[in-house]
Amino acid sequence: MDTQVSLDWWPSPAKLNLFLHITGRNDKGYHLLQSLFQMLDVGDSLAFIPNDSGDICLATAISGVNTEDNLIYRAARLLQSHVNTPQGCDIYIEKQLPMGGGIGGGSSNAATTLVALNYYWQCGLSTETLAQLGLELGADVPIFVHGKTAFAEGVGEQIHPVSLDESWYLVVFPGVNISTAEVFSHPDLPRNTTPIDWQHYTFDATQNDCQKIVCKSQPEVAKLLQWLLHYAPSRMTGTGACVFATFSDPDQAKAVQQALPGNWHGFVAKGVNTSPLQLKLQEMS
Repeated sequence: MDTQVSLDWWPSPAKLNLFLHITGRNDKGYHLLQSLFQMLDVGDSLAFIPNDSGDICLATAISGVNTEDNLIYRAARLLQSHVNTPQGCDIYIEKQLPMGGGIGGGSSNAATTLVALNYYWQCGLSTETLAQLGLELGADVPIFVHGKTAFAEGVGEQIHPVSLDESWYLVVFPGVNISTAEVFSHPDLPRNTTPIDWQHYTFDATQNDCQKIVCKSQPEVAKLLQWLLHYAPSRMTGTGACVFATFSDPDQAKAVQQALPGNWHGFVAKGVNTSPLQLKLQEMS
């Protein structure tokens, strides 16, 4: 099958955490966060062929990830179980985003799977219900289901959509993988940052509470951050390892991308207030 021609591809966009504050823990031990999630116009793509067999088949294998552990597969099974549908599907993926990069690859894939299969299987679930389901797969999944650049707090379930001025980002992967679990279990991780009023957000008055820990354990991240700061305001996203620099002009971002040392790989993306996934859903509906 020529998948390029015959499949209908759904966007699975990247995100950036423009800041990430850890404000405490809840009674279940989960970290409480505040973050501003910036949606990007670049990401992976997924395609779905529904079937009547009930089988969920990942037609595109992802190296090093067992099918049962893959968030795409888990999202499909979760929705299938929740609505008790006899339908299944074959799922294809074009992977562009680095795994373990802190730009939401797996969470975004899960959200796209929930949104697309809700459409194909005609489940009729609301965005809010899909987001609640997504929370079972990961704290970032609801953000991608809603598909809006947004301020999030709690464990990721309290979401306030915001409109940001258009910016361009150079997102760079330093070639190392970061374990989110290890970062959040680190004894030196700040866990009592004072909550901010999201309506008064500024980049300069915020930080990424995970950045210092990652830079200590991964010198390549620290080196990349130091390099990018020569050109533009820069910060690590999520728990890393990706670092982003912010520009008002795409040509400036592309010029810095061209200057990247050969061992670092990056892409230029536009910040958008509504994700490509939501635009796709509107187009299909």
